[in-house]
Amino acid sequence: MTTVTHVGGPTALIELDGWRILTDPTFDPPGRRYGFGWGTSSVKQLGPALDATALADIDVVLLSHDHHADNLDDLGRALLPGAASVVTTKAGAHRLALPNTRGLAAGQTTQLTAPGRAPLTITATPCRHGPPLSRPIAGAVIGFALAIGDRPDIAVWVTGDTVMTRALRRVARDLGVDVLILHLGSVRFPVTGPLRYSMNSRDAVDLLALTRPRVAVPVHYDGWSHFAESPAHAHGVLAADPGSRSVIRWLRTGVPTDLGTSGPVTP
Repeated sequence: MTTVTHVGGPTALIELDGWRILTDPTFDPPGRRYGFGWGTSSVKQLGPALDATALADIDVVLLSHDHHADNLDDLGRALLPGAASVVTTKAGAHRLALPNTRGLAAGQTTQLTAPGRAPLTITATPCRHGPPLSRPIAGAVIGFALAIGDRPDIAVWVTGDTVMTRALRRVARDLGVDVLILHLGSVRFPVTGPLRYSMNSRDAVDLLALTRPRVAVPVHYDGWSHFAESPAHAHGVLAADPGSRSVIRWLRTGVPTDLGTSGPVTP
């Protein structure tokens, strides 16, 4: 069974067959401007629906990248040492330098075990957090494909902050995904004009057509000034596409939502 609580931004608590998994922890209050480097910055406009102290017994934090505050802010960073494990990029693991942290590159896999639970296998999926040739500036980012026990299908895929790329399309075609968690928002900055640093709703339609998940949950689409696509516009685009409309679930923040149990999944 998969239950997801959207805390806000990219932050979600995923409860998956006994595992408590937290994505990209952001718990700072709104109002502050954060610098992202190279002249870019953003103001946090919405706070989390839950306080970090309400989330106990986290088995693993999936941190797509540590170097942007909209994916890891100060209160989120303070939570990391208390998690049983943190999985992030190789560069992020080096910067964090915490004993509970594992670093992965896209395509690499790690497995977590715990008494009384089936093993959790985590595979890093490719991300490019910007236009072509932006990786040295935007830094390394990964997504996460989660599998339980010896099942061949992917119970949950968290895309991470990425634009559409050939590598992402290839992964989407190859994975059999039950629940897809989509990072959207169409990030842009005044200093870089029309260049985009994350998926928009039209990209989501394309990715859903390739992946064909049972359920898709949008996250990281509001609450920051650098999002160029409004939630209302994203709702409209996804609702207008029959294939997307049938699988999209917009979650009420702070409310645990039972997304059901998957059957056999085929890519």
